[in-house]
Amino acid sequence: MKRTKEGEEWYGKISYQDFEEELKGLAGLEKKIREAQNKIAGPGSDISHELISLEIASPDVPDLTLIDLPGITRLAVNGQKGNIENQIKSLIQKFITKQETISLVVVPCNVDIATTEALRMAQEVDPEGERTLGIMTKPDLVDKGTEDSVVQIVHNEVFPLKKGYMIVKCRGQKEIKDKVSLTEALEREEAFFSEHAYFKTLYDEGHATVPKLAEKLTLELVHHIKRSLPGLEEQIEKKLKTTQANLDKCGHGPPPEATERIGYLIDRVTAFTQDAISLATGEELQFGGRPNIFSILRKEFAAWKVVIEDSGVNFHWNIEKEVNQYERKYRGRELPGFISYKTFEGMVKEQIKQLEGPAVLKLKGVTEIVKKELLELAQSSLVGLPNLIRTAQMKIEAITKEKEAAAESMLRTQFKMEMIVYTQDGTYGKKLGKRKREEEQAAVSFSGLQTNTLVPSKFAPIMGTSSTVNSGATLKEMLKHLKSYYQIAGQRLADQIPLVIRYYVMQESALQLRREMAQILQDKEKTECFLQEDFSMETTRRQLQKSLKRMSGARVLLNDFSMNIYNFNTAQVKRKP
Repeated sequence: MKRTKEGEEWYGKISYQDFEEELKGLAGLEKKIREAQNKIAGPGSDISHELISLEIASPDVPDLTLIDLPGITRLAVNGQKGNIENQIKSLIQKFITKQETISLVVVPCNVDIATTEALRMAQEVDPEGERTLGIMTKPDLVDKGTEDSVVQIVHNEVFPLKKGYMIVKCRGQKEIKDKVSLTEALEREEAFFSEHAYFKTLYDEGHATVPKLAEKLTLELVHHIKRSLPGLEEQIEKKLKTTQANLDKCGHGPPPEATERIGYLIDRVTAFTQDAISLATGEELQFGGRPNIFSILRKEFAAWKVVIEDSGVNFHWNIEKEVNQYERKYRGRELPGFISYKTFEGMVKEQIKQLEGPAVLKLKGVTEIVKKELLELAQSSLVGLPNLIRTAQMKIEAITKEKEAAAESMLRTQFKMEMIVYTQDGTYGKKLGKRKREEEQAAVSFSGLQTNTLVPSKFAPIMGTSSTVNSGATLKEMLKHLKSYYQIAGQRLADQIPLVIRYYVMQESALQLRREMAQILQDKEKTECFLQEDFSMETTRRQLQKSLKRMSGARVLLNDFSMNIYNFNTAQVKRKP
């Protein structure tokens, strides 16, 4: 219903399925509705989920949209299906679950409100009663002596609802049969409440009659809209941003003019390769939307450092555990108790050599991560140009494979160089001195805890033969040197391996990709092939543009509507006397 200015003609229209008809007036309106019901649900008493829309514009109606739902029935009658109750409940649930809907629960005055199914259903979807209004009907059928209970219900004292209750008296079957007009029915209703011994109070308070209900519904609708507007505006803004972002990804498409097409291709390729370099250097991408790859690689390189540290811990632990085995394996012609540099060197080389395999595996893992990011970057940067995307992705595959091989060669060379046991004297001296001081402090702390009890330390010589004692002392000294040098070499590898990977797999791959993508621009014969747009891209772009236009228009209308609704005067809904 739409309220028009005073003096404007009454207008009506009924529509359902593919049918639409303008109405001349209220005469015959009920007949038209019956015809529509019979066509949709059949001549019996069945129901249908299809809507019958009735539009009315008049100075005598409020600005409201009402949905008339069937009453809940438990037994099938007049040819109804056996599951008619479930059908009706399903239809009702379809509408009352929507948060923007205000539910009008109609309850006859002569039934127990506590057992009303409609109220129970409304409470399930609106437990706080924020959008539920109770409508009490048939006040003329109330048994004498129970009028006070009806007044209590309307006063919200029995089954409280935040929106409260209204009470109305509609035309009865006899009045409908006698063709009592709506105007006369409203007059009779007003007389009934204003003269009733019990319900006059409700009338005076504005809780009774259909006109008062119309006023309340209009005000409730206005308040409901006011509460919903901020969320609706936020949804539109969010959809506008998403649509604009998707449209930006689609771009404007290749220009039709031949002179501009090559420039367009150069711009697309340049933007893509620049983003590839930004990806490799950790800078912000032009198109954005991709995570910083360095946050991923930082975890990978930290895991590589843990591998080095764990390997060192296991190495030292194994030496302490199997003293005699290491004595037989590494000791040369020197007498027991002497530290052999050859032994030290052999143990260091063997341990560092064990890190070569994990280093190569780390290289391959990082290469896959970088390749995946570059492939996805090509897909997003060159969207809509499938031939250009395929060309870029083929080059990425080839380049990353080539750079991985170069990086692996460099890594293996690095480990060959690590077989030369070397570090600056000052660096080694500082590390060894620090190690000795730490162990001396640990020994002092340990001895301070012991009084009369002898507790063997893992560094203490194992009681036995003189050879074993000397071996333990030798091993203890050897461990200081091994741990000191392994820390130096381990730190070197912890830094050098990521540097090699970053240089070849990231930096060199991105630069090589830029060079090779620039070369394809020299092939003028393939320009049109590269500019051939995806078949669906143009359609998608057009749909996004239309959607953007619609939502921009909706935002303007919503802003205008917001201004009107907040300036709404409650006097506008008052019915003229």
